Amino acid sequence: MTVEAPERTARVPLPVWILASSIFVLGTSEFVVAGLLPVIAADLGVTVPRAGLLISAFAVAMVLGAPAMAVLTLRLPRRTTLLAMLGVFAAGNVLAALSADYGYLLVGRVVTAVATGGFWAVAAVVTVSLTPERARARALAALVTGLTVSNIVGVPLGTFIGQQLGWRATFWTVAGLAVLAVPAVVALVPNPARTATATRLGTEVRAFRSGRLWLALATTAVFQGGLIALFAYVAPLLTDVAGLPAAAVPLVLAAFGLGNIVGINLGGRFADAYPWRTLFTGLAGTVAVLVLLGITAGGPVVTVALVLLLGVIGFSVAAPLNARVFALAGPAPTLASAVNASAFNVGNTVGPWLGGLVISAGLGYAAPAWVGAAMLTSALGLGLLSRRLDRRVEPSPVEPYAPSVRPECPMES
Repeated sequence: MTVEAPERTARVPLPVWILASSIFVLGTSEFVVAGLLPVIAADLGVTVPRAGLLISAFAVAMVLGAPAMAVLTLRLPRRTTLLAMLGVFAAGNVLAALSADYGYLLVGRVVTAVATGGFWAVAAVVTVSLTPERARARALAALVTGLTVSNIVGVPLGTFIGQQLGWRATFWTVAGLAVLAVPAVVALVPNPARTATATRLGTEVRAFRSGRLWLALATTAVFQGGLIALFAYVAPLLTDVAGLPAAAVPLVLAAFGLGNIVGINLGGRFADAYPWRTLFTGLAGTVAVLVLLGITAGGPVVTVALVLLLGVIGFSVAAPLNARVFALAGPAPTLASAVNASAFNVGNTVGPWLGGLVISAGLGYAAPAWVGAAMLTSALGLGLLSRRLDRRVEPSPVEPYAPSVRPECPMES
């Protein structure tokens, strides 16, 4: 007991918060386009749906770019990779700010997305390597908090800047913030140990021979798809179904974002000690909230309360899902981390598409809640299957899935 106590109370290392701050900048760039679509479309002479492809292109580029960058930078020191990704990210936003037509802007978004995926993958590996075993899920939750705060603060602020000073000013601002993040990473993220050897690509690829790893990635994608299937259409759900005024939507979304922070950190805290219990409770609770939304969406008070509850319970699942992937990746975490980021973005792509299908079929804006409930039920089934497979491999009466050995990492000092 005296050995485990420090691990349970271990704090998230300062470098992790520096990486989370960088994630805040990356997340702002990823989502701020949604608030600037009408301005961009009018300035470049394209339709709003065509401007909306800038969001889809970003998601697809992250799906493909994260694993590609993980492979290309595998032999580099991880701090060097983080700095390189920040540089490419800043360059992509500068290209977007200088774009005279839609094509150049699209290229700038793709470049930015690839850098974002590469940074995410390596930042997650560095987070795990610097954090004591019993605090890793909490540290990964802290990393995701940077993304959540970007939705609460960065996106509204970036939208305001774009509306007041032109959409290009937003991209210039984000590029500048990325440049400012560089000295913080240099100063506070440790140098790689000189004696450490980078993981070989073959070792990284061999980790994917594990069916349990693929099952974990599938769980991530299905979970994220189910959550975003409803959230992508939460604005018309609030106005057209629940009858709230349009002015109330930003307030509800801000409260939803605050719920995300609470859920992420609660999930991270409990997932370190009770990974399976946290995962199953979060998934089952999210299914219940989505079902209730599908049934009671006409009542404004109930709808708002359930949306806020969705933010807390739904996002509590992120920490155990991330920790699960690292547990199965073992000594070869970089490519697995990159593919995990891709899995989240697969969900971000598929979920809104499926939600849009049921709306287009005339089932109404509450129908995506049922799509989400079905997908989350499937994710719960995949999680139960994972638990069963784990028991076959390691039939221990108490078997947490956190890795028992710290993964090899050139960042170790």
